[in-house]
Amino acid sequence: MKRIPILFFTLLCSLSLFAQKRHKIALVTPLYLDSAFDASNNYRFNTSFPKYLNPGLEFYLGAQAALDSLNKAGAPLDVYVVDSRSKHGLAQELKAPELRDAELFIGSTNATETRLLAEEALRRKVPFISTTLPNDAGVSDNPYYVVLNSTLRSHCEALYKYYQRTAPNERILLFTRPGTQETQVKEYFADIAKTATGTPLRIVVEDLGAEFNDERVLSALDSTKRNICITGSLDEEFASELAAGLGSAGKEYRIQLAGMPTWEGFNLRQTEFRGLDILYTTPFYYARATPLQAAVGKSFTAKQNGRPTDLYFRGYETTLRFALLLLDTRGDAASNLSRKGNNVFTQFDVQPVFLNHKEPTLDYFENKHLYLVKVTNGTRSVLP
Repeated sequence: MKRIPILFFTLLCSLSLFAQKRHKIALVTPLYLDSAFDASNNYRFNTSFPKYLNPGLEFYLGAQAALDSLNKAGAPLDVYVVDSRSKHGLAQELKAPELRDAELFIGSTNATETRLLAEEALRRKVPFISTTLPNDAGVSDNPYYVVLNSTLRSHCEALYKYYQRTAPNERILLFTRPGTQETQVKEYFADIAKTATGTPLRIVVEDLGAEFNDERVLSALDSTKRNICITGSLDEEFASELAAGLGSAGKEYRIQLAGMPTWEGFNLRQTEFRGLDILYTTPFYYARATPLQAAVGKSFTAKQNGRPTDLYFRGYETTLRFALLLLDTRGDAASNLSRKGNNVFTQFDVQPVFLNHKEPTLDYFENKHLYLVKVTNGTRSVLP
């Protein structure tokens, strides 16, 4: 079993922490060590580096950079990195003796791994911070599970509340097509309208079908009013075709195109998006670099001879923030998951989620803070 023990450590400002007991964190990420190295620990790929190794490694390197800073401060932490793609399987890895008293799990994991870790966290009654999966993985009735990469419903809620504030009486079109996710988006907006405070938005659903042309998109627009057009699909091809149709409308139409969270990874400098007023939501936004982010990125470049990715920054900030929370609370992070403060790059707003409004059962915690990103001719900026 390949595991990387790291003895790293906490609060940058309080000398009293040095007298505290040590706390243990398990950092879970896909490193593929068993496939990258043979039985003699020789690297299998010579001078090449398969792309599938990148995400887990970048998350780990970000976490390691945060832990290096904590180590220099003398933080009393023992951190163990667990390879979720070990040949032994994640369930077996979590049974390792050194992880028996782990007080916090931080993971960059897929849906199956996320469910397993959420169950393990519930059994041990310690928090599990899911940093990358953008959904709840079907987990419920688990007050130890934290979704940092906000769910699709939360993105829909953020758009709905934004337009309640800024365009309560304007024409709003939800463009959709047949599909499971598309139906879910449509149902989210309908459900949010039933429970939202204030005047509900009047949203017109426009089903464009499996295939559509520019004329079909234009037929839904009104040249006498501003048209707020919500993209009811996470699919990039659908988004591009819809943007092309809206772009063909010309200057006589006033249009704002609202996108889904997947748009953070889209190339919005493409021709079909140019000239459109675009808005979308994202829980993580690293384009507006702070001095700390710039310094962390510069350190990465010096060591790795490349540019840091979003996963690197996410590994850094989530590890630093929740390690500090564990230490600040003397091991009682579970009772303080909604606590404000210790933000690094992202303004997290971790709140309890109750899926069944009729039953007071806390299903999980979720980051409800979403950045509203405005895009003009491919240039992104965050709305205040």
